[in-house]
Amino acid sequence: MSKKLISLIIPAYNEEECVDELTRRLIKVFESESQYDFEAIIVENGSVDSTWEKLQSIAQVDPRFKILKLSRNFRMDGGLTAGLDYVNGDACVLMTADLQDPPELISTFLRKWEEGYENIFGIVTKREGTGPIRTMNSKMFYWLAGKLTDGRIPRNASDFRLVDRKVYVAVRGMSERNRFVRGLFAWAGFNSIGIPMERPQRFGGVSNAHTFKVLDLAFKGIFAHSYKPLRLITVFGFLLSAISFLSIVPLFFLWVFVGVPFAGFGTLVGLFLLVFGIVSLMLGILSEYVGLIYEEVKARPNYLVSEFLVKK
Repeated sequence: MSKKLISLIIPAYNEEECVDELTRRLIKVFESESQYDFEAIIVENGSVDSTWEKLQSIAQVDPRFKILKLSRNFRMDGGLTAGLDYVNGDACVLMTADLQDPPELISTFLRKWEEGYENIFGIVTKREGTGPIRTMNSKMFYWLAGKLTDGRIPRNASDFRLVDRKVYVAVRGMSERNRFVRGLFAWAGFNSIGIPMERPQRFGGVSNAHTFKVLDLAFKGIFAHSYKPLRLITVFGFLLSAISFLSIVPLFFLWVFVGVPFAGFGTLVGLFLLVFGIVSLMLGILSEYVGLIYEEVKARPNYLVSEFLVKK
């Protein structure tokens, strides 16, 4: 009887200092889980260092490692999307190449998969080497995403996960362009469970998850999975209209009996600034959704492949 195949998807962008150690630790996991066959598709995501050259050498030595080279950097979610289109295992593991997702945790994921869970994901309980700004951004994102998606995106859920074939095939079939892969798996549902994990520091190199890139991804993730911000526009409009209507009544009587309809120029300016600020915020939310629609209408691919290196 043939063994079940476990596929790994690992985007790598400028990870020349990590890929050798990543390979060594993955091989140890493969050997410890000898009841399964493994393949690792490492997605070279437009690196400008020697990552591609090192990955070529790895693939020549061990045929279980297959290298998918993209034409440029398509960010983390683009790399994961590319890998999903090339895997064919009975289950699939998604992880990063910087070793902040400990390969040894794959064995724990496999035990949960054997118990019948179909979407097993890491829940980050502690982040080593993360600055206060990044930590604050993460907490704010998960709090806001949870509120706007009715708790569909679990707090501190990681992209590091093992999913059954039926799960990744379902996500692979979602053709939207603004992809927040973590949110897509959460939306798909299935029998899911989170595994607490501590996220260590990067093994080497420099993180490319800069504050503005992370914030951009967070906003796209929220807007792509919730229309509640649009509903807030209606709520704000209703509240402002109600407040304006209620304020007219006392101002009318003040004008009739006193003759001075307004208390002062400063109050007027303050109210105008408040209203215009809220209107600008609402227009900003609308523009974000229009931008997402624009990307979907263009229907450009989520990634472009330059080369797929497989040793026969």
